Amino acid sequence: MRHRNVILAALLIGASAPAGAQRTPARPAATPNVVLVLMDDMGYGDLGSYGAPDVRTPNIDRLAREGVRLTDAYANGAVCTPTRTALITGRYQQRVGLEWALGASPGDRERGLSATGTSLPALLKVNGYATGLVGKWHLGWKPEFGPITHGFDEFYGFLSGAHDYYTRTADGPPDLYENTTPIEPAGYLTDEITRRGVSFITRHADGRFFLEVAYNAVHWPFEPPDRPPTDAALRPLRQMPDDSVPATRQDYVRMLERADQGVGEILAALDRRGLTSNTLVIFTNDNGGEWLSRNAPLYHRKGTLWEGGIRVPLILRWPGQLPAAKTSAQVAITFDLTASILSATRTPLTEGYHPDGIDLLPLLRGDSPVVERRLFWRINRPVRQQQAVRSGRWKLLVDGGQYLLFDLDDDPGERTDLAARHPDIVVALKGALADWQKDVDQGLRGPR
Repeated sequence: MRHRNVILAALLIGASAPAGAQRTPARPAATPNVVLVLMDDMGYGDLGSYGAPDVRTPNIDRLAREGVRLTDAYANGAVCTPTRTALITGRYQQRVGLEWALGASPGDRERGLSATGTSLPALLKVNGYATGLVGKWHLGWKPEFGPITHGFDEFYGFLSGAHDYYTRTADGPPDLYENTTPIEPAGYLTDEITRRGVSFITRHADGRFFLEVAYNAVHWPFEPPDRPPTDAALRPLRQMPDDSVPATRQDYVRMLERADQGVGEILAALDRRGLTSNTLVIFTNDNGGEWLSRNAPLYHRKGTLWEGGIRVPLILRWPGQLPAAKTSAQVAITFDLTASILSATRTPLTEGYHPDGIDLLPLLRGDSPVVERRLFWRINRPVRQQQAVRSGRWKLLVDGGQYLLFDLDDDPGERTDLAARHPDIVVALKGALADWQKDVDQGLRGPR
């Protein structure tokens, strides 16, 4: 009984550390460059360092050997736009009404993330950083929602949720840009994203820079390198297992390995310019994997709030500031990366801007003890109604009105529902969910 009371007390008080980025690092260091590699729809278990038996990812695995690999990291959303919103704003995406992938609903081409001056690249730019994005944006098509408006000095990539790897998008208008100017594709898109990223590093090596490398790999269409399709004009972007000729895991693996090769070229560019020791490199993913992904040992996939839909790989490397070859069970989420980058770069925060995340770096260094977190998710779609909260080891998943309780320390695959054994914990976490939804929905109107 005493153990139960201690658990409930922690749940009711709230297990998270205080929200908000720490203004200065716990340990003095020169402000680093930052390279953030964000993959698209990759599975939790798709890397060699996360147990994949059929994929060779030596360059990403090098980051794990030279940095900290997290086992309990999450994306803010179960699909692309919500997570990217949380990264750029440093706050729950529900606060700005972007809860699902833009393009999925009528009228979405008129919607997007409004610029406020507190976007991650905008704050870094004011702090003297050159800022660049190569790859996927997916936070709005109109110019007022674009990467340049949000503080990126340079942008090469596309605004939609998906893009063909060889040609224009097959079922939409041209969607490849250099800054705000439409351009034609020039080779395999993964390779071009890598090339542009290396170029950005080379051109800004003498100053301080923030580079986001947002690969569209391994999002459909599942087009492997060095094999251009012959029917691009007829083939839709979206590929599913019930297609007449479905894509294969082998195609997916080749796409992922080509992105790993790109990561290697980016790391080599840092090495050549002597930037490795003073560059924080972060590698992660925007949501759980698709139907060709390996999400083991988790259940389900992208588009759900089961662990397979939201738990993602996360690796951070900063030589001399973070330990090497460390595995951490610290619970983290996408907007913690925002807070960590702002802290590491000693970027002043605009008055009134309050990030929802925490600075992970002292926790991963060992300067501060591991902290329990309370994190929330929501899917509010006609075809799927889900909410979830993780508090310490406990996760409450509300799926179609059913309350499911899991002990993620013992059961990361969510196979054993403990709601009948711990109804008091269900009630406590249900209340926390209600309070969170009331908080993030304040002032919002219209579709989310």
